[in-house]
Amino acid sequence: MTTKTLLKVTGLKVSYGGIQAVKGVDFEVREGELVSLIGSNGAGKTTTMKAITGTLPIAAGDIEYLGKSIRGQGPWDLVKQGLAMVPEGRGVFTRMTILENLQMGAYIRNDKADILADIDKVFTIFPRLKERRDQLSGTMSGGEQQMLAMGRALMSRPKVLLLDEPSMGLSPIMVDKIFEVVRDVYAQGVTVLLVEQNASRALAIANRGYVMESGIVTMTGDAKVMLTDPKVRAAYLGE
Repeated sequence: MTTKTLLKVTGLKVSYGGIQAVKGVDFEVREGELVSLIGSNGAGKTTTMKAITGTLPIAAGDIEYLGKSIRGQGPWDLVKQGLAMVPEGRGVFTRMTILENLQMGAYIRNDKADILADIDKVFTIFPRLKERRDQLSGTMSGGEQQMLAMGRALMSRPKVLLLDEPSMGLSPIMVDKIFEVVRDVYAQGVTVLLVEQNASRALAIANRGYVMESGIVTMTGDAKVMLTDPKVRAAYLGE
C-alpha cells in the first residue's frame, strides 16, 4: 500500500538579504511519518521551514501540501488546512497567560467543548503547564515556553506539525522531555517534520532523514541507517 505524500518540496530556492540561502531543495513527508531534516547552523533549514509556512517568499520551485501547491499562501491559510509550525525561538505570546496562549492556538476552531478537552489533553502531556495555567508566559523558562509553543500548535489539530529546532538552548533534562513529547505526539498519529541541529537525537526518533548543507540536500535515507553512517557520524555526531 502506497502511503500518501502530505508535503512535497520540489526545486525550492529562497533568497533574502541578497543571499541565496536555499539552492534547489527536494524532499517529501508522507502520512504517518516522522521526518528529520538535519544540518549545521546556517545550512538553510529554518529558511526552508519559513518558506513552507508562507513567512518567506519563494524564488523558485514549489511546495505541495495535500497534493496542491501552497506557494504564496499565508500562515493563517495553512493553519486552517492543518499545517502548523512551532518556530525557532518559540514565539509565545509573552503578555498572555499559558491558558490564553493555548486558546489562541485554537483560534480557527469554534467547537468549544472539544477545545476544552484539547486543553486538558495538553495539560496531561505537560503537567507543568497545568500547574501554571494563569502565569504570564513571558515569565517562564525557555523549556517551559517550548512546551507551551508545542501545546499551542497542537490546539489547531494539525495534520502535519513542523518543529524548528525545538531543543535549541535548553538544558539536557529539558531536551530529553521535548524529544519524549515529539515521540508521543507522533505516536498519537500526527505527521511530523523535525528540523534539528541535534542530529543524533533527531535521527533516533525519525523514520527517515535528510541532511542539508549550504542550502542543498546532500543525503537522505532511513534514519536508523543514517545514524550509523560514518559520514553522518563524522560531520554531525563528532565521531
